[in-house]
Amino acid sequence: MQVHELARPQGCTNLKLRQASRLVSRLYDAELSPTGLHKTQYSLLSHVVKLGAMRAGDLARAMRLDASTLSRNLQPLVQSGWVEVTTGDDARQRVIRATKSGVALRAEAQRAWKRAQLTVNARVGEAQVAELHDVLDRLISVLGDGTEPD
Repeated sequence: MQVHELARPQGCTNLKLRQASRLVSRLYDAELSPTGLHKTQYSLLSHVVKLGAMRAGDLARAMRLDASTLSRNLQPLVQSGWVEVTTGDDARQRVIRATKSGVALRAEAQRAWKRAQLTVNARVGEAQVAELHDVLDRLISVLGDGTEPD
């Protein structure tokens, strides 16, 4: 029996990740569409609900976002009344919290998100999705800031 060398990667990893990401993103956005949220808005709202009221800088760190990206992504959620930004103990601090309507919307959007995940699992296979998550977690850990993946 002949032992074969493992295949070397072919093509551009960045291109393949971006192509796959676009396809998965379309699927999640299609499921979220009836809620009025885009995937990035759902992710942000979900973090705000899950983590509770917190300072903007802490939320940005928890989500691995820079402050300007967080601020830009918060605007539509604040304008829609799903998230509120108030002053903290220090007048320079901004505290972010979900409103009652934001918590309700997150629950609705969570069901849509779950449908999207189940679709991916069904099309790709649960074992392959779990394997993909493991590979991506290692990639994030190796290339990221050294903190454990979420």
